[in-house]
Amino acid sequence: MKKILCLLLFVIISESSFAQGYHNPIIPGYHPDPSVCRVGSDFYLVNSSFQYFPGVPVFHSKDLINWEQIGNVLTRDSQLSLKGASSWLGIYAPTIRYNDGTYYMITTNVGHGGNFLVTATNPMGPWSEPIWLSQQGIDPSLYFENGKVYMCSNPGDAVWLSEIDVKTGKQLSKSCMLWQGDGGRYPEGPHIYKKDGYYYLLISEGGTEIAHHLTIARSRDIYGPYEEKKLIDDDNIHQGALVETQTGEWWTMLFYDKGAYGRFPNLQPVKWVDGWPEIGENGKGVTTYRKPDVGRE
Repeated sequence: MKKILCLLLFVIISESSFAQGYHNPIIPGYHPDPSVCRVGSDFYLVNSSFQYFPGVPVFHSKDLINWEQIGNVLTRDSQLSLKGASSWLGIYAPTIRYNDGTYYMITTNVGHGGNFLVTATNPMGPWSEPIWLSQQGIDPSLYFENGKVYMCSNPGDAVWLSEIDVKTGKQLSKSCMLWQGDGGRYPEGPHIYKKDGYYYLLISEGGTEIAHHLTIARSRDIYGPYEEKKLIDDDNIHQGALVETQTGEWWTMLFYDKGAYGRFPNLQPVKWVDGWPEIGENGKGVTTYRKPDVGRE
């Protein structure tokens, strides 16, 4: 009887502790290349859809843990041509951003036209017709600052930056090479963030194999030069995105490629040490962790 009571007490304490935490993966199944942004107390996430229609699922969360799909970005043939598309074609690594009342999704249709963006005033849609962009490469991202909009992508095995007009797609400045990564193959998935006077450029590189990893570079000037740092020691980590909560905590949503088991989005804590973000704990991703502090409504 005593052993049974002890076991019950252990179960109750374990469940109580887990109620204060979460368990990865956050979204089970096939949801690669997650991109996330926060708008007030709401978080929005999109991911690659490749050759599938409708394209680019949109998820919503209040706590970064519980996600609900609220629609798709690309729901019309005029937005998404997939004729003859295979898993190597279609929609690659979208990025979602919000600025001044408008949501933006930028991505690549590899087999039909290249890089484009669409806009909406509500993330549930409807989203606009595509606005096509000149700078090529894949995995484009947007960065907004002081009335200017910058686009980064990876033509020529490096990350390049240009200023664009998001209303017309017109390129307003010459493309400038920022960084070639730390030496891994295919630097891709670039995202720019700013914190404490530094521009941080987060990328993934190494090819879509076990050598894939995340690296980050920083500069006082958006055009560089950038100094670099490897972010996490875990193997087979693919694209990731940073996000800051209302309370000033930083987290990253990334995904592990686990082959037949899916491509699972994982939520990992971020700590800033000596001006650099550190993901997970002791250089390794966490399986369980405390829940993010997102404040109160």
